Amino acid sequence: MKIGDLAKATNTPVETIRYYEREQLLPAPARTDGNYRIYDDEHTQRLGFIRRCRSLDMTLDEIRSLLKFRDAPQDDCGEVNQLLDDHIGHVASRIAELKMLEKQLKALRLQCGGPESASACGILQGLDTAALSPESFGQHAGHVHGTLHAPAKRAG
Repeated sequence: MKIGDLAKATNTPVETIRYYEREQLLPAPARTDGNYRIYDDEHTQRLGFIRRCRSLDMTLDEIRSLLKFRDAPQDDCGEVNQLLDDHIGHVASRIAELKMLEKQLKALRLQCGGPESASACGILQGLDTAALSPESFGQHAGHVHGTLHAPAKRAG
């Protein structure tokens, strides 16, 4: 099947498929005489595996490790268990950070009781104050934001 067919079959954008190939998560497909990529059922299954891992917020490095074991089914899966345990720990940490973020946002929301002029808005004033004094809304506010948008940078 061509890349567009694989994309439809797996509900994956074509550019994402190409990216996974560049990252060597998907093996290079065969090519036609016209240089079109031709994928088989193994590509479909592997891409489905990758997509399920990504839906669990696993990093590309974590997925590479899991694929290594998937490709060597005779190997002991102790490292797979450890990888998942580590990932669960990362998720638990992020949940704690998100709860702190929610608390900070709720405290900020309480700063404005209703529609007023922007110059009298307690939320805007609170954000200005927080910019000057981060501890007024917790020390981890920037850390939570960075974690949410860059999970691939996480060690492990």
